[in-house]
Amino acid sequence: MEWCEGDVACRTARYPFERSQGIYREPPRAPVQDRGPRINEQIRLSPIRVVGAEGEQLGIIPTMQALEKARELGLDLVEVAPTERPPVCRIMDYGKFRFEQSKKAAKSAKSHQQKQKEIRVSPVTGEHDVEVKLKQAHKFLEHHDKVRICVRFRGRQMQHIEEGRKILEGMIEKLTDVGKVESPPRMEGKQMAALVAPKGGAH
Repeated sequence: MEWCEGDVACRTARYPFERSQGIYREPPRAPVQDRGPRINEQIRLSPIRVVGAEGEQLGIIPTMQALEKARELGLDLVEVAPTERPPVCRIMDYGKFRFEQSKKAAKSAKSHQQKQKEIRVSPVTGEHDVEVKLKQAHKFLEHHDKVRICVRFRGRQMQHIEEGRKILEGMIEKLTDVGKVESPPRMEGKQMAALVAPKGGAH
């Protein structure tokens, strides 16, 4: 369907019934995107409460006056609390501020030290218990930790190694959305183990 933005005559011609009822259609609006805080001329409201470059309170002043102060210092006027009345703006180097924020975000992401968690089951573990173990493994992988899944065989359970393998492979398959096999299932004494790593590696 085509829209006639800003042309009421065109819209009403296309929808005569709605025109007779005094109803006019508006074109669909694009979703609002978060583009960060308003800066400089983007700040429309006046007056505003202003915080100086050193954190000092400059009081409530007209927006144009605040802009002039920022320009005199070679800095930007940034709206930091738009919901306050009047809005709160700060004089700062916005480019430097964005750069420092991105560095902090990167450092925070790297601060997580990857760990190896272990999930234990047996050839006779029930389906419900396996699902509980899977939920735990899923959370570990989402937090960028590795998960070692072990199937332990006790006594006569060594005669049912293939049953244990089926459970282990089934669990791995259900973790493929968040994990990848780093070490495939293999026997280690009286247990079979596999190592699953988070997709994308450690953060």
